[in-house]
Amino acid sequence: MGKSVFSLLFKRRFGPFFGTQFLGAFNDNVFRQGLILLIASGVVVGTEVNTLNNVALALFIVPFFLFSALAGQIADKFDRARLIRWIKFAEIVIMSCAALGFYFDAVYGLLVLLFFMGLQSTFFGPIKYSIIPQHLPNEELVRGNALVEMGTFLAILLGSVSGVMLKMGGNTPLVISTAVIGLAVLGFLCSLGIPRAPAADPGLRLNWNLWKETWHIVGYAREVKSVWMSVLGISWFWFLGAAYTTQLKVYVDDYLMGTEGLYALLLATFSIGIGLGSFFCEKASGKRVELGLVPLGSIGISVFGIDLFFSYTSLTLSGQLSITEFLQQPGGYRIMADLLGVGIFGGFYIVPLFAFVQQRSNPKHLARIIAANNILNALLMVASAAAGIIFVGVLDLTVPQFFLALALANVVVALYIYTVVPEFLIRLLVWMLTNTIYRVKHKGLENIPEEGPCLLVCNHISYTDALLLAGAVRRPIRFVMAKPIYDMPFLNYIFRTGKTIPIASKEKHPDIYEQAFRRVREELADDQVVCIFPEGRLTPDGEVGAFKSGMEKIVKETPVPVVPMALSGLWGSFFSHKGGAALTRMPRRFWSRVKLAVGEPVAPEAVDAEAVRSAVLALRERP
Repeated sequence: MGKSVFSLLFKRRFGPFFGTQFLGAFNDNVFRQGLILLIASGVVVGTEVNTLNNVALALFIVPFFLFSALAGQIADKFDRARLIRWIKFAEIVIMSCAALGFYFDAVYGLLVLLFFMGLQSTFFGPIKYSIIPQHLPNEELVRGNALVEMGTFLAILLGSVSGVMLKMGGNTPLVISTAVIGLAVLGFLCSLGIPRAPAADPGLRLNWNLWKETWHIVGYAREVKSVWMSVLGISWFWFLGAAYTTQLKVYVDDYLMGTEGLYALLLATFSIGIGLGSFFCEKASGKRVELGLVPLGSIGISVFGIDLFFSYTSLTLSGQLSITEFLQQPGGYRIMADLLGVGIFGGFYIVPLFAFVQQRSNPKHLARIIAANNILNALLMVASAAAGIIFVGVLDLTVPQFFLALALANVVVALYIYTVVPEFLIRLLVWMLTNTIYRVKHKGLENIPEEGPCLLVCNHISYTDALLLAGAVRRPIRFVMAKPIYDMPFLNYIFRTGKTIPIASKEKHPDIYEQAFRRVREELADDQVVCIFPEGRLTPDGEVGAFKSGMEKIVKETPVPVVPMALSGLWGSFFSHKGGAALTRMPRRFWSRVKLAVGEPVAPEAVDAEAVRSAVLALRERP
């Protein structure tokens, strides 16, 4: 099982890049943790430790606001592999200066260097996520992103722990000074192995008006509604992550009465959860960008977040709580399970969103869209800190109550995003169908054009046909569907939000009939994919019925390629008409084998209803 996930680490097109970004995140956190401990040691007289920590956070985040617009432009204009090498070389210079700062306890100098580390991260971020789709095909996007997220959170965890250990009282400043330089050099050496990544838009002219360009790149992110909603979803995740990790120390100190070791254990549990979620997400996605896991992730984050509000009350507290005493109580395991659950479902949530942004964005603008995402991430992280101050400091909520407020707010945000972009919910339903009732295998999906209009033609066996096709085809599909099916309770919401086109008999409802063909023309003119079931009804006997002439009318009015498709294995399922009306009997089988076969496109001038029916019959497998 592990080989399929981790095999990319041994490929030149991914391994050196992974090592580079892992060591960079690791070094960032060694440096930041070392600085935090140096500040906490009291070497600076006359300034509050909390003030210096807030200054440090601001200095790291400010570059994202100031320079992300420039970073996105540069990442689109130049070879990204070469840019990474320059950035990693800059890290060696910065960490060499940091080594001197640690050696001489120069806190203010290290704070200045923290700003430059934030600047380096600002320029690395757009490259980090835009270089992945350059070196990985679509079927490996989720795997690549899962490994990056796993590696990032593991690096954060290990880097933070290492920073503490290297700066502990028994160690001389030379130890951490050597470590940060050594990690920077290793990262640079890894970057030398990254293959070329040619510029996405070499003719781009840099706009040095960074304020204006910031709004410009946000405009790129908003070009595709689903991409923009994904960017907002990613930023919201960073809001949640920052809120949980920021308040976790107060939660341990004031509500669990725990030790520093217990805080480290719970922080590690949360981080490991995200890593595990990223791993499981790759396994559940089946080599494709599976948006259905995003709503599932939202649900899990809220469920475990709500339980975190209740779980600490089950602990028996008497003095300071050690790790051993914590683990001796059932309530301790419950708290760990909640933090692990939030992390795991956070991985389910974030990985497909990043992969989706990479897949659906214009490649020429991808780095700038990632830069816009980084700006919003930084903004939401600041908003997260402000929310903590307002709710916990001003409104006097307890930290468990704040965790409950976060979980409930996540429900509201999720409902908004999934209402605006129903594709997420549709994919969730499809994912549930294909992982409980059906096992779907696909053949020939590459025959569907990646861009431009086309007409999909498929046999009609069950009420779930449209959902199964929507889950298999990467491009959004506009289905033409018989109005009685379109009007079915519950399914109507899905069909309506998915821009399904209802159609009825020309003799009985000529207005609906003509409106359907007008909608089809409009969608094809807009370069969309339209799918029809030319039998006009569900099969009553499992056989492929006669094809009506609707497809010929469509192609005559709007000449587009016609792609024949065939579903098999659905006859006899709960949603088919075998044994009587569908949905009137209990399901008799689960995890049934279903196959979707896609044939080669038929040129519009060669389209004939009977010929296309023959193509569908040839593709179909009999049960």
